[in-house]
Amino acid sequence: MNTFQVVRVVDGDTFDVSPGWTWGGSNGNRVRPAGYDAAEISAAGGATATAKLSSLILGRSVQLGNAHTIDRGRLVCEVFFDGRNLAEYFKRRTPHY
Repeated sequence: MNTFQVVRVVDGDTFDVSPGWTWGGSNGNRVRPAGYDAAEISAAGGATATAKLSSLILGRSVQLGNAHTIDRGRLVCEVFFDGRNLAEYFKRRTPHY
């Protein structure tokens, strides 16, 4: 696994890293952790999720593991912080249909 510095938190489940990543012939700096889904920033709970992610990883190092896909320019992959999968820090959210 490669280590990256978190330089910006976009919302509760999207952040930017430095240096940028390369995967499957694409590259970028935006990451979407696999394993959890946070509320959108404008939805109920979105600001709380963003603040929680910021307090955990902003300015810190994360490891990017198995990548699954690229979605809207974001590398969707396993993310590890402090030896744990980042998804373990967040409760599972039930999708609303």
